[in-house]
Amino acid sequence: MRILLTNDDGIDAEGLQILEHMARAVSDDVWIVAPATEQSGQSQALTLADPLRYAKLSDQRFAVSGTPADCVTMALNAIMDTPPDLVLSGVNIGFNIADDIPYSGTVGAALHAAGYGIRAIAFSQAYQYLSQDRERDIWTAARVHGVDTLKRLMPLDIGAGTILNVNFPPVPAEEVDGMMLAGQGVRASHELYTEDRIDVRNNPYHWLRFRREAGDAPADTDLGAMAQRRISVTPLRANLTDQAALDALRKDAAFS
Repeated sequence: MRILLTNDDGIDAEGLQILEHMARAVSDDVWIVAPATEQSGQSQALTLADPLRYAKLSDQRFAVSGTPADCVTMALNAIMDTPPDLVLSGVNIGFNIADDIPYSGTVGAALHAAGYGIRAIAFSQAYQYLSQDRERDIWTAARVHGVDTLKRLMPLDIGAGTILNVNFPPVPAEEVDGMMLAGQGVRASHELYTEDRIDVRNNPYHWLRFRREAGDAPADTDLGAMAQRRISVTPLRANLTDQAALDALRKDAAFS
C-alpha cells in the first residue's frame, strides 16, 4: 500500500513524525509531502496567484511552499509517479472538532485528497497546557494509540468522497478510554477576535485569536468524546448542503 502523509503544522512538526511512525507500521511505501512552513487555518486553500515550489529533503520526503491542499495537489501531479492508496494528514497539534473543523488545514488536506477519489484520514491531538506545566508531553495519546487506531480504521468502508476525522483526547495515553464514532459538535461560543498589540517601533498590530466556550457536550459528539477521554472518529464530506433546509424550502411557495 502506498501512503501519502501531509499536515498543516509544517515539515518539521513533531506530529508529522508520529504520523510517519503510524504509517510505517502498516506500509513500507510512505511518501511525505508537507508545507515548508506552518499553514494552520488554511482549510482547503489553494495558492493561485503565486508559483509553487518544492524541495526534495530525502528519498520520498518533500517540502512545498504552499498550503496543505497545495501539498496534495503537488504530490499527485508533480512529485509522485503513481498516486497513493491512502492519504493521512496530521497529527495536528490541537484538536479539530466542532466549529473548528471548517478552518482546519489538516482536515482540508484530507478533504482535498477525497476530491481526487483517494481515501483519507485526518488526525489531531487535543491538548490542555496548564500554566505551571508547560513541559508536559502532550503527544502520549497519539503516540501510544496511533498505530492501533489507524489499523482499526483502514479496513472500514466509508465510501467515496468521505474522510474520517480523528481526534485524540487531551489526556495521558493510559487514561484514554477507547475509541468512539461521534458526530460534529457545536460550541456555545466561538468568537474570533483580534488582540491589539504594539511592536518595538510603537506601531500597532493585531493578532487573530479564538475565544471558545465548550458549552454542553452531548455524549455522541466529538466534544463529548473529548470530555469522556475517548478517541473521536467523525465521518466528514465536503458537501455543505443543509438537506433538512433544502427539503423544507422545496415546499415553500417562493420556489414553486
